[in-house]
Amino acid sequence: MDIVVEKPTRNVSHVKSVAEGNSAHAKKLFVDEAVLFGYLDGELEHGSIRQFYHNVDTVGGDKNFKARIDVIALEETLAVVRVLEEGRGNRIDFTDYLLLLKINGEWKCVAKAYNQNSNTIKKG
Repeated sequence: MDIVVEKPTRNVSHVKSVAEGNSAHAKKLFVDEAVLFGYLDGELEHGSIRQFYHNVDTVGGDKNFKARIDVIALEETLAVVRVLEEGRGNRIDFTDYLLLLKINGEWKCVAKAYNQNSNTIKKG
């Protein structure tokens, strides 16, 4: 697993979950009400973040998985984070955008939107 953090961020649990194929790490980041939107293999996926947990646990981890995290915007209680993923499940590249809110002093993700097969780590 190769994780590059381009700007300071403490929470890489989303990436760790994908790399290890274990959603337990991501569950620490997302609020229960978090939503998910994106296309997986050409099909629109939307709804509860539980779909992401299921996908992570089903696909499993991969030692060749690579990721980069960029903080796109940061305010007192709001952040937008981009996660570039390469080789998920040894076949898919993703660009994820995570919307985080500082809730009770802790950064929590309230929404995840993604694009599949963007090949962005190689380009970025």
